[in-house]
Amino acid sequence: MVVELACLDLEGVLIPEIWIKFAEKTGIDALKATTRDIPDYDELMTMRLRELAKHRLGLKEIQQVIATLSPLDGAGEFVDWLRERFQVIILSDTFYEFAGPLMKQLGYPTLLCHRLRVGAGGEISGYDMRQANPKRQAIVAFKSLYYRTIAAGDSYNDTTMLAEADAGILFKAPRNVIEQFPQYPAVHSYAELRAAFLRASVRDLSP
Repeated sequence: MVVELACLDLEGVLIPEIWIKFAEKTGIDALKATTRDIPDYDELMTMRLRELAKHRLGLKEIQQVIATLSPLDGAGEFVDWLRERFQVIILSDTFYEFAGPLMKQLGYPTLLCHRLRVGAGGEISGYDMRQANPKRQAIVAFKSLYYRTIAAGDSYNDTTMLAEADAGILFKAPRNVIEQFPQYPAVHSYAELRAAFLRASVRDLSP
C-alpha cells in the first residue's frame, strides 16, 4: 500500500507572513521582504537581523506580534481535511521560537524548521538552519523511507522541494514565481488545493 505525505510550506500557505506582519507593526519597510522577493535565504536573514539590531528590536517584540496572529482563513479546516487522507508534514524556513502559538491553532502538525540564536537580553544574534537546502533534503529523506510525497508552497525557497517531490503544487504564489516555474500547477484557494492534492495522489480518495 502506498503511503503519501503532504508536505506544506507554512508562511503564506497556512499562516500569515510573520515578517510582513512585524514590518507593518513597526513601520520597517525592509522587513516586508520575503523569499518571494529574495531567493537567497541567507541574504534575506542577514538583512533582517541587521534591521532588528539597527532598531533595537528582539525576540520579545516579534513574539508580541505573533501572539496577535491567526492561521489564514480556511487553513485549519484544510489541515484537518489533509490529515484524513495523508500524513501531514510542515517544512518551513521559520523558527521554532516563532511558530509555537500558530502551530497550536493548527492542532500541532509536525513541523521541521530552524532555530534562532537569542542573547540573554532577547536580542537575536543569528540563526541555525536545520541543514543546507532543508526542504529538499527532507523530501529526499522521506523518499528514502519509501514514502510518496506531494508538496505545496508559494515561494522561491519552496521550488527545490517541489522539484524533489513526486508531485509539486504552487499555492497562492506571486506571478513572478508562477512565471518562472510553469511546470507546477498554480492554485489560489484551499478548494483548488484540495483538488490538486486529489489529482496528484495515486490512491483512490473518493468520498
